Amino acid sequence: MEYLWSPWRMVYIENHIRKPGCVFCKALEHEDGPENLIVYRGQRAFVMLNRYPYTTGHLMVIPYKHESDLAALEAATRAEMMELTVQAIAVLRKVYHPQAFNVGMNLGAAAGAGIAAHLHMHVVPRWSGDTNFMSTLAHTRVLPEALEDTYKRVHSAWIALHGAPQEHAAT
Repeated sequence: MEYLWSPWRMVYIENHIRKPGCVFCKALEHEDGPENLIVYRGQRAFVMLNRYPYTTGHLMVIPYKHESDLAALEAATRAEMMELTVQAIAVLRKVYHPQAFNVGMNLGAAAGAGIAAHLHMHVVPRWSGDTNFMSTLAHTRVLPEALEDTYKRVHSAWIALHGAPQEHAAT
């Protein structure tokens, strides 16, 4: 409970108010770490934590190319996104031991995409009973650890399971 009401929570919200431009493209401009939440950079796509996760460990697999149409991506990019999704599931299994996963894309605003202009794959670990009255009645999510701690755990497990990232292709 202390974490839920801490002064850190307001600083977090104030520091992460959406600014103009693509949040994914802007994240790529910075060094990877808890600030930009990029866990891994591949050749054609990267993996990052969702800043507003549905559950702890909610990852996204995102192509470097700013594109809203899945068919407009090269086949190699789509294939790498799927492989990174498989790797993300392996990492989340090791770190959080979820019982299941939701994996998918919301293509377009009408489909529920919060960032429709730059497509991305969600990888959401799930546990029986992981929704509660806070989500249902208060439209609020309660997470058991700070996002920075989640980043450290997921990033460390990614390196342990899949190795350090190599130089990625130009965006």
